[in-house]
Amino acid sequence: MSRHIVLVAAEASGDALGAEVIAALKAKAPNVRLSVIGGGAMSSAAASLPVRLDGLAVLGLVDGLKAFSRVKRLVREAAEAIARSAPDAVVLIDSWGFMWRLARELKLAGVKARRIKLIGPQVWATRPGRAKVLARWCDHLLCIHAFEQPYFERYGLATTVIGNPALGRGQEADGQAFSQAHGFHSGRRVVGLLPGSRPSEIRRTAPTLIKACEQVCGQRADVIVVCVLAPGVESEVRAMAATWTFPHILVSEEEKSSAFSAMEVALACSGTVTTELAAQGAAIVVGYRLGWITWAIARLFLMRSRFITLLNVAAGEEAAPEFVQTRFTPARTAEACLRLLDDPQALDAQRARQKRALEAMAGPGRPAAEIAAETILRLA
Repeated sequence: MSRHIVLVAAEASGDALGAEVIAALKAKAPNVRLSVIGGGAMSSAAASLPVRLDGLAVLGLVDGLKAFSRVKRLVREAAEAIARSAPDAVVLIDSWGFMWRLARELKLAGVKARRIKLIGPQVWATRPGRAKVLARWCDHLLCIHAFEQPYFERYGLATTVIGNPALGRGQEADGQAFSQAHGFHSGRRVVGLLPGSRPSEIRRTAPTLIKACEQVCGQRADVIVVCVLAPGVESEVRAMAATWTFPHILVSEEEKSSAFSAMEVALACSGTVTTELAAQGAAIVVGYRLGWITWAIARLFLMRSRFITLLNVAAGEEAAPEFVQTRFTPARTAEACLRLLDDPQALDAQRARQKRALEAMAGPGRPAAEIAAETILRLA
């Protein structure tokens, strides 16, 4: 009998990674049976279980409390659907708050499947107690950096380093072809706008990034803004874009890598996308804003790192400028962008810093999804 593996993702980034792992699983074990609870990318690659996690992505204490009853219900529904499908392994992708609860529900219900967490919480930056929680409810962690392993292994959780999935994406990207396809003339300066992938980010972070783009375009007539739409918030961003007066185009996720390759500078919400941008050579200006209650608690009790951007954490310095909370203003963000556009030496220096940070983040030298698939098949 072929092995049965269930993969679960609750956010767009997890859905994309899940689809990559599914492709690798199929390549290595064509007879493996795969089921998913996830978004469009995973659902198009494997059979879906009858649970929808749309709109589950929440961020921050207050947002989490508001969604708590829904999270509990979806955890129960997902656990019941998984138990009925009788898998050999369950792969829980990213989305800490939902996935640890699902792992706990599966274990307490006596589901025999191996519980494998794909990407762990960033305990090196905040809330180190999560490592102990994960070790209690999961059997194995697939982590993206070797420096993460000791945080989890001290509690007895086995780990495998797969590398950063973002570093293996978009190798075939062609920024010049993207610019030509969209009719940009040779003197056009392309500035990226990455406003976030969660509803809370669109509410809190996107408006400041958009105002910064207005200020940049107000001072540089040669700039065109390219906004890449994340699947989970596309309709919200399109509605906002209807009021933008600066030169811009909106592009879908399918054009993401080529769009990134065309960008000189990108104004980005902190997240996985910053690593993907750096891998394509775009100089990044990072912004982020949490709810005030969440921010106050994080600053007082939870945060362990000076930086929130993984590039900067890996570099041990501000490889890319980041503005958080009160420092995150349209004027500061626009000023950082304009400095890079106006000063070729500053642009080259930042790209060099970002490249060194990426080298520090480099994993085992093979695609992360391939290593993840091998480990999952070994454990299932």
